[in-house]
Formats: sequence, C-alpha cells, structure tokens
Amino acid sequence: MAYDAPLDEMAFTLEAVAGLKRLEGLAGLEAYDPELLAPILDEAAKLARDVLAPLNQTGDSQGATLTEDGVKSAPGFAEAYAAFRDGGWMGLTAPEEWGGQGLPKALSLAVMEMFHGANMAFGLCPLLSFGAIEALLAHGTDELKAAYLPNLVSGTWTGTMNLTEPQAGSDVGALKTKAAPQDDGSYAISGQKIYITWGDHDVAENIVHLVLARLPDAPAGSRGVSLFLVPKFLLKEDGTPGTRNGVKCIGLEKKMGIHASPTCVMEYDNAKGWLIGEENKGLACMFTMMNAARLNVGLQGVAVGEAAYQTAFAYAQERKQGMIKGVDGPVPILHHADVRRTLTTMRAHVAAARSICYACAVAADLAESAADAETRHAAKLREDLLTPIAKAWSSDMGVEVASMGVQVHGGMGFMNETLAAQLYRDARIAPIYEGTNGIQAIDLVGRKLSGTNGESMRVMLGEVEASAAAARATNDPQLVQIADRLKAGADALRTASDWMLEQMKSRDQDKALAGATAYLELAGDVIGGHFLTKAAVAARTSDGAARARRLALAGFFAETALAAAPGKVASITEGGSRFLENSEALFGV
Repeated sequence: MAYDAPLDEMAFTLEAVAGLKRLEGLAGLEAYDPELLAPILDEAAKLARDVLAPLNQTGDSQGATLTEDGVKSAPGFAEAYAAFRDGGWMGLTAPEEWGGQGLPKALSLAVMEMFHGANMAFGLCPLLSFGAIEALLAHGTDELKAAYLPNLVSGTWTGTMNLTEPQAGSDVGALKTKAAPQDDGSYAISGQKIYITWGDHDVAENIVHLVLARLPDAPAGSRGVSLFLVPKFLLKEDGTPGTRNGVKCIGLEKKMGIHASPTCVMEYDNAKGWLIGEENKGLACMFTMMNAARLNVGLQGVAVGEAAYQTAFAYAQERKQGMIKGVDGPVPILHHADVRRTLTTMRAHVAAARSICYACAVAADLAESAADAETRHAAKLREDLLTPIAKAWSSDMGVEVASMGVQVHGGMGFMNETLAAQLYRDARIAPIYEGTNGIQAIDLVGRKLSGTNGESMRVMLGEVEASAAAARATNDPQLVQIADRLKAGADALRTASDWMLEQMKSRDQDKALAGATAYLELAGDVIGGHFLTKAAVAARTSDGAARARRLALAGFFAETALAAAPGKVASITEGGSRFLENSEALFGV
C-alpha cells in the first residue's frame, strides 16, 4: 500500500477553515506553538507512510490470532506499536502533569487521520486509549489517575471500552455484567462482553479495561449502570504489572474487515476492578469516552476515504482502456470524463468531511480552554452539534467513497486481494460502532437541535450565510455561483430545522424521527459546503494551483451536493409521514 498524507490540505484546513489559531495561548494549551504544526504533521506522515501503510494489507490477510497465551497481534504490529509509543504520539493531547504534551485535540485528530488512513486496524488501538485517558481525567479518583494515567499517556499500556453484551447493544441499560463490592473497596466484576476492540493483544505491557457493570442493588435500566476500571494485570506495590486478573479473551470475532484489529469476546470472572465516578452514574462517565470516540470514528471515514481516493487515482493513471479523440491506442481511464467525475466526487466529499471533523475538534478545545465562560459555552454548543454530524455524515461518506474506489477499479476492485476491496470492507464498520448512524441522527434531532430549541443550529446557519455573503462579495463569478447554491442550501436546512422543532414539540414525534437520518444528511451537505466555500475564499491569496484546486472542489460540491439540498426537504418533512402512514401495508404492523 502506498499512502501519502495530504499535508498541505490538512494544515490549510486546520488553520484557514477550522480556526486552529484561536487556540494559541489558551490555558492548558500553552505548549502549543504554530511553528510545531508542520514538523509534527511531517513526522506523523513518515510513520504512517513508512511503518503503518506497509502492514495494512498483510494485516488484513493474516489478522490477529487467539492462542493459549492470549491474542497475538498480526505480524509487524507489535514493532509498529513500539514505534508509535516511542514517538510520543499517545500523549500528544494529554496534560503535561501526566507526561503528555498538552497540545490541541485538533492537531492530534489530524495526526490520527494519517494513522487511520495508512492502517485503520492499527489506528483503532490508540483510539480507545485516548478515550480511556479522557474518562480517567474527567472522572477518576486521584489514586486511579496516579496509578494508571502515566502509563496510558506514554502508551506503555493501552485502554479499552467494554459496553456491549450479547443481549445489550445500543440498549446499554439491558446489560447484565455484575459488580460485587469487596471489603478492600474494590469490586468483583463478572460477565461477558462482546465486540471489544483490541480487548487483548501482545503489543503493550498491560491493558486497562473500562467496563460497564451493575451493582447488586442498582436500579433497572441505564440508571443502574456503573463504570469500573479493570486491568489485565493487577499492579504490584511499585506500580508495575503483577499477577493476572480474572479477565481474558475467549474468542475473536470473524469480521468482514479490520482483520488486524482483534475484536474480542471478553470474559470477566470475579475480576478485580475499581469504581470510576459515582455508583449508578457510569453511563455519564462512559459518554466522556464515547464522544471522543465518535469524533475519531467520523475521522476514520475521512481517512479511509482519502486512502480510497489515492488508490483509485493511482489506478486510473495506470489502467489503460478505451479510446479518445486525438490519441492513438488505449488511454489511461483517467482521461474518461465519468472516471474524473467519480474521482472529483470522492475528493470533494473527503475535503468536506475533514473540515467538519477538524472544526468539531477545535470547538472541543475551545470548550475546555477558552478564556471566558461565554466562549466556552458557545464552543460546547458547536461541539455538541457537530459531533453526530461528524460521526455519521463522515463515516457514511467513507463507505460511499470507498465504494466509488472499487468502481474505478472495475472488476479488479472486486478482488479480495486489492486494496480497494479492503478499504471498502474496513470502512463499513464505521457507521455501525460507537452508536449507529441512525442513533446519531436521533441524537442530532432530539438533543442537539431540540435541546437548545434550535439555537445551536441557528448560530451555525448564520455562519453558513456569512460564508455565502463573503463568497458573493469577491465578485468572482465562480464564487458568486457557489454563494447562490450555499444560500439555497442554508434556506433548505433552516426550513427543515424549523419543521423538526415543531414535530419534536408535539406529542407524536415519530414523524421527526422517521426523517432524522435524511435531516442529518442535509445538515452534513450544507455545513460541508460551507467549509469548502470558506476554504475557496481563503485560498484566494494562495498560489495558483492551490487556489484553483480549492475553487474547483467547492464549485463541484456546490453544483452536486448543494444543488440537491432544496429537493431534500420534502424527503425529511414528507418522507417520514408517508412511511408511517403506510407502515401497516409495508410491514403488517
């Protein structure tokens, strides 16, 4: 596999579109210097290109294996993780007091895009560790932080998230894993968890499991769930791993993709664990971890989409087929208009999704570190609004773009040994885990839109309209045309948002929820178009090639995705109604 991170695009998106400069000098981010941006991205790109990418296809074909001694990682992955750990990448955003570097989440997100793009199965390991660190920082006791954070931050140990059980998927309140209080203040954890990413492996010295379980007297449902820290190895007095805890992997899931990422069935047999946060408040603690994971999963869509584009573009330059006027003999398929259109669609949607994810990360940084409460509050509203869109729109995009990559390859793309096929198989999980995309749509409508009475979306739409006005003010004919499309898209999203609010205020909310997925798709289209327009305007001072490229992407997106936006309103406001009215005829219920 050949993967070269689009460093110029990433840096430009961070600075000119997402607003990374707003983070300079903020409390907790004092270590960030804009001069660090280029060298950090450069070094991450080398690790992605030279170490992780060469293992991607071999990891897919050979995968992780379960032995009597536990899970053995795919060949080369332990050495690759050592390079990742020794490079200090795990602690990029962690506080300096715990051995981290205190840099912005947005910068770390760009770094992780490269690692996911080069090798998504590898990138899943640190993804869960990032979430474990955030959960401990927010909810752990001082004793747990001191015992576990330094090694998690250094990457010496890794973290997991244990939610799902055979009978409890999205309905976490149905879980049955038990936690029995012990005389020493610990808890005995017993039960089974499934779909645990990197639940066991041999790349790190210890694994720190964050496990949802139920206390003996806990209330029913999600209100009776608590969160526990359960290490693979119990710690000795000097803080190093000691005896094996009562937790092990009893099976590896057989998946359609991400074969090198061990997805484990975990068995807890009176394993010793410690409470994180308050009793019966575990779901609130876990959401700290899940929100971080959701943004990173959206980023996986960006990363795999970028890899699929690069792979398809390289193939389109090499594969000769068909004739064109003025050229003797077969020509590279890149010369055919439909292939170029497909590649442009891939590239434009990846760029839009990258912007959404990076902007969400900058908002998360501001929500924690901005100097005044008003800015922190506004940033939190923006982070909350963009998180379900970043997760769902971007991961759906990743699947669709990977599918387009297969199409560019033609019959060769359907062969399992090709990278195009692997990327498509790998990408398909992203719309499912960390909350299915249907749940993200319901969250967008039910909490993020209705929870603020539409205020967070109104502020977002004000910025979208400002981008349209800025594009129009340039008097550049192409930007004026883009502005028209963007303004029409903003009007459509405003109409759909107002309708959604009305429906959610009614006693019968099924109409709104039936249109929620279509609403999220429209929101992603319009907000993505806003960021591409913002990029095109900002690039007017760039060199000729960069300016032309960003203008071309924004223009193409405007005349395809944004041009369709007004027509999508009816699918939101009427599609759900027609579906509900005919449910009995369709399903007999």
